[in-house]
Amino acid sequence: MPLAILKHILSSQIIIYTFRCVLGFLVGYLLMLQYPKMELFWTLLSIILVISPEGKDSLKLTIERVRSNFIGSIVGLLCHLVHATNMYVLILGIVITIIICYLFKVMNMNRVAIVAFLIIMLQSHTLGETVAPIFRFATVTFGCFVGLAVTILTSVLIQKLRKVYKIQ
Repeated sequence: MPLAILKHILSSQIIIYTFRCVLGFLVGYLLMLQYPKMELFWTLLSIILVISPEGKDSLKLTIERVRSNFIGSIVGLLCHLVHATNMYVLILGIVITIIICYLFKVMNMNRVAIVAFLIIMLQSHTLGETVAPIFRFATVTFGCFVGLAVTILTSVLIQKLRKVYKIQ
């Protein structure tokens, strides 16, 4: 592969982000196919939600997305354990999620947190009403770790390739 093409690939945010998303999708989708009874759609969605494009803040953005996903998931789990899902619990959970994101300085990732909260609270599940939120929390959390791993591993690979080929 000519050096100019390699330099373009290793410097292009869109190519790197696309590669990460496809890689994350493949991991999540293959897990869904391998374990169809586990309902791992939320794992796949969480993987994609936390992946960041390459850039100076790539790892920081990914970690912020993971943190906000955890915030929303934990608030959802706690709200579900405290009271049955209804409009007032949902509104309260959204407000609590926003406040916690503010306190943890991840306001720019508030939408991710609210989506995670709503996944925990609203998604129907075949496991039953008591176990479902715990299971959703676990699958969202697992997806966050996979997405973080994809971002970190591809960053390490990209940095090594840039160093080997002397690409800034």
